[in-house]
Parts: sequence; C-alpha cells; structure tokens
Amino acid sequence: MNYSRGITFIEVLVSITVFTFAMLAIVSSVLYFYRTNTYVIEQASAVNAAQRGIEEMVKTMREISYASNGAYPVAAVGPQEVTFYADIDSDPLIERVRYYVQGISLLRDVTDPTGDPPVYGAAQTTSVISETVRNIEQATTTFQYYDMNGAEITNFAQIAYVRFITMNVIVNVDPNRLPNQLTLRSTAALRNLK
Repeated sequence: MNYSRGITFIEVLVSITVFTFAMLAIVSSVLYFYRTNTYVIEQASAVNAAQRGIEEMVKTMREISYASNGAYPVAAVGPQEVTFYADIDSDPLIERVRYYVQGISLLRDVTDPTGDPPVYGAAQTTSVISETVRNIEQATTTFQYYDMNGAEITNFAQIAYVRFITMNVIVNVDPNRLPNQLTLRSTAALRNLK
C-alpha cells in the first residue's frame, strides 16, 4: 500500500474555502451587530437627552412666577413654543424662558432682565435641549395648554387661563430606519398661578 503523509492540493483548497466562508460569516455578523447597535445607542442617547430636557422643562414650568418687571407669568403660548417667567438660576431676578421647536431641535432661550426698572431686552442665551425632535415633520404639537377646569385652550391669546401644560416630544435619530420614533410625554401644573 502506498500512503501519502501530506495533504493533497484539493484538501488544501477545500480547507481554505471553508475557512474563508467561515471568516466572511463571522466578519459580516460582527459588522451587522455594530451597525445595529450603533443606531440603538444613538437612539437611546437621543431619547435620554430629550427626557432630561423635558424633566428640566417641567421643573422650570412648575416654578413659573411674575416677571421682575411685574409682567404676567405666561408671556406667550403656541403649538411649538411656550414663553414664561421663572427664576432658573437662584438670583434675585426672574428670567424670561422660551422653549420652542425649530426644525428638528428643541431649544431654550433665557433672557435676563437688565436695568432699573428691569427690562427684558434682546440679549438671550440659547441652548439646545435635543437635536432629534420630529414634531414638525410629524405635524404634532409640542405643547398643549389647559385651563383650571381641564379644558384644552386652543385660542393662544388666552394666556391668562393657562394652568396646565402638556409636552409631547417625538424623538427619532433617523426616520428612515427602525425602530420607529419614541414619543415622550410630560405635564406641568403651573403652581404659582391661582
């Protein structure tokens, strides 16, 4: 009998082919895993940022008060914005705060009063609360307002009746990919208004 001690060329080719297919399967699985998890991590981060922003909005809205110049606590309301007065930095003066959606960003403007008597000028500080808000794209109102009886206020000129504000924020990093958007909801009762 004639036995060969090595492996044949065909066995080498089969081994290399099997190894190559196994490596391709592993590499594509790892790439798919990272691609999927990157999006999930981005979405979770965006939701977390929006959630922190909403919590901050609720806290600030609950501390609403008359302005340093005596103006009514609620300055303006709308479906995508709310402007009010609150002390957000624990100084003796009350700031004008505006939360609004512009494009896909939820923003906050803060205006400090200056002078004596206090005047709320044009100088304001703008900060980004969330950069993945899809309310305008989805034609969804961000802010809804209610009176003391729980009836929704649809005439935004009736700011004196606002006692309760509901916030709805739709968050989605990429609307073309699953999972779909997440809607965050919160409410704030304006405690200092009777």
